[in-house]
Amino acid sequence: MIHFTKDNFEDEVIRSDRPVVIDFWAEWCGPCRMFAPTFEAVAEEMPDIKFGKVNVDEQPELAQQFRVMSIPTIILMKDGRIVNKTMGAMSPDMLKEFLNS
Repeated sequence: MIHFTKDNFEDEVIRSDRPVVIDFWAEWCGPCRMFAPTFEAVAEEMPDIKFGKVNVDEQPELAQQFRVMSIPTIILMKDGRIVNKTMGAMSPDMLKEFLNS
């Protein structure tokens, strides 16, 4: 699992040659911790998509840039642009549906 930071975001996300899913989370967030195993399991099932996390406490600039008001927030990006965005933990099937929409 890649941990996106302001230092690697340009290379890992904006210039990525494949879609990128970003999980904005925090250590203290209960729903974030509950969602983590789902995010990791779906990442293993979908190798054509890059999965990574942004800790909002460590990367407040990225959270602000993407207007993250509630966590977990999941953002799907392709070609450096936001394709889809949702908030809240979800089941594996819901996450896959979100990624395929």
